[in-house]
Amino acid sequence: MQERNVLQEVFTATLTLFTDLLEPVKWFILAAVCLIVADLKFGIEAARKRGEKIRASRATRRSVNKLVDYICWILVAMSFGKVFGEPFGLPILPALVLLVVYGCEINSCFNNYFEARGSKLRINIFKLFKNKSGDVIEPENRDE
Repeated sequence: MQERNVLQEVFTATLTLFTDLLEPVKWFILAAVCLIVADLKFGIEAARKRGEKIRASRATRRSVNKLVDYICWILVAMSFGKVFGEPFGLPILPALVLLVVYGCEINSCFNNYFEARGSKLRINIFKLFKNKSGDVIEPENRDE
């Protein structure tokens, strides 16, 4: 009986440390889930528009894989924040790392959305930071 109590206490202490680490990034995790669901929805619509067969098992596997990838990126961003952000006074470092990662997903969502609607527009939100003109939307340059 005492072994069980010790294991419960170790598990509780470990879980407490883990939840303390994830508390500041709970909104990033929620944003990741929202982006994954939106990308899944618009990706399915775009695949239907292209006439591809939709396989639920593949879509589920890729979405779960993407969620695990985002959790890993969130942990990397938080680690960067602890290692480099706090000592050098850069509290925004984790948000910048996640902005780059989430920017790729936002591009994917918009591009799938426009493809599903039959539009030839392509979105690249990173051009907001590169160009002074702010031309984020451009016609698609695919040779068909």
